[in-house]
Amino acid sequence: MKGMGAAEPPSAPGPATDVSERSPAPVLAAPAEPARSTGSAPAAEPVGRSGRPGGAGRRQAGKNRGAFGAQGRRERGPYYAALDLGTNNCRLLVAEPAADTFRVVDSFSRIVRLGEGLATSGSLKPEAMDRALGALRTCSQKLGDRPMARARLIATEACRRAANGAEFLARVREETGLHLEIIDRRTEAKLAVEGCFSLIDEDAAGAVLFDIGGGSSEIVWLDRRKTRRRGGLMRAWVSLPLGVVTLAERHGGIDVDCSVFEAMVQEVRGEFHRFHAREALKAAVGERPFHFLGTSGTVTTLAGVHLDLPRYDRRYIDGLWMDESEIELMMGKIRGMDYEARRNNPCIGRERADLVLAGCAIFEAIRREWPCRRLRVADRGLREGILVQLMRVDGYLRAGGRPARLERPGAS
Repeated sequence: MKGMGAAEPPSAPGPATDVSERSPAPVLAAPAEPARSTGSAPAAEPVGRSGRPGGAGRRQAGKNRGAFGAQGRRERGPYYAALDLGTNNCRLLVAEPAADTFRVVDSFSRIVRLGEGLATSGSLKPEAMDRALGALRTCSQKLGDRPMARARLIATEACRRAANGAEFLARVREETGLHLEIIDRRTEAKLAVEGCFSLIDEDAAGAVLFDIGGGSSEIVWLDRRKTRRRGGLMRAWVSLPLGVVTLAERHGGIDVDCSVFEAMVQEVRGEFHRFHAREALKAAVGERPFHFLGTSGTVTTLAGVHLDLPRYDRRYIDGLWMDESEIELMMGKIRGMDYEARRNNPCIGRERADLVLAGCAIFEAIRREWPCRRLRVADRGLREGILVQLMRVDGYLRAGGRPARLERPGAS
C-alpha cells in the first residue's frame, strides 16, 4: 500500500555502540532472492543447530523441554529467535516459552545507521552496509549458539526503499548465512501491535500506537469497539515515509532551535494526509478515553531522560505510564539541551544525540493531531511480535491470550 493509510479488515486469530539490549551460523532456509512478505504470518521454518531445516518445531521442542545434559542439568528451550534490521538499528532477541509468555535468554542491539544518506542517494552506502554486516555477523554467531526451533529475520524501511536493498541482502546471505526477508509496511504495523498488545489499558476505549523508526514511522488506531481479539483491535494504520534519520538529515540534528524543530513538526504533519482514518481517529480520541502507546528507541530514550536514570534500564521503562504534564516536562527538558548535553546524557549518548530531537518532533506532531492525556512506554515491538507469532504456531501461547509480562533475566 506504499505507506497509505488503510482500514484493517478483520484478521485471524544508550551511549555504547554495541550493547545487549542497552543494558542485553547460517540460520534459515530461504528463497534465492530476498522475499517481500505481504502477510503477518510467520514464514520461518524450524531450524536445527546446523541451520538446516529440521523436523517440526514441536518435535524439537519436546526433545529440548524434557532433556538433561551430561552434568545432570536440565536443558531449557525450545529456542526462538527474532531479528530486526532497520534503518538505524540491528536488533536480535532469542527467547524460550515461559508459561503464557516468554523469557529472553540472549539479546543484541547495535546502532548501524544502514539508511544513512538513503533519502538523497536512493541507495545504501558501502560504509553503512559494512556497519550492518558487522552487526549481522555477531547475530549469526549468537544464533549458532543454540538449536533454534524457529526463527524469523526481517528487514524494514531501508532495504524496502533502497535501489540496492536486494543486492545487499544477497551479500548478507553470502557473508553471514543469514536469510533476511523484506517485510511490507502493513506487516510491520501488525507486528508492532502484536508485540505491544499486553500493554494496552484494558479500561481504555483504545490506543494510538506509534512506532518512530529510522526511516519510517507507523501510527496504528487500536479500537476496542472493533473487537477484543488481538489482531482485530487494529482498526486503521498508516506508515509515514519519515523517521529520525531521514528527518535529521533533512533539517540537521546538532543545532536545533525552535524554528528548526517547528519545521520538522510541520513536515511530519504534512504527511498525515496519507492516513485515510485521520479525522475519524481525531473524533474518537476526542469522545472516548484513548491513550498513546509508544514503541521505539525515541520514546524509550525520552522516558529514560524523564526518569533521570544514571544508565538506561528497561525494567524502569517498559510499561511506564506518563501523564500529560510529565510528557510536557520531558519534551521541554530534552528540547532545552544543547548537543553536548544530549551526548553526555546516559540515556541518549553520542549515537542518538543528533537524532533524538527529530524523534521528539515526530512525537509532537502526533500529539498535536490526536491529543491523548496519557502515554504508555513500550520497550518492546517488532521482535517481540515475531516471537509471539512463532511460539503460537507451536502451541505455546494461546491464540487470543495476552502475556501478562515479558520476562528477561536481570537488568537489560
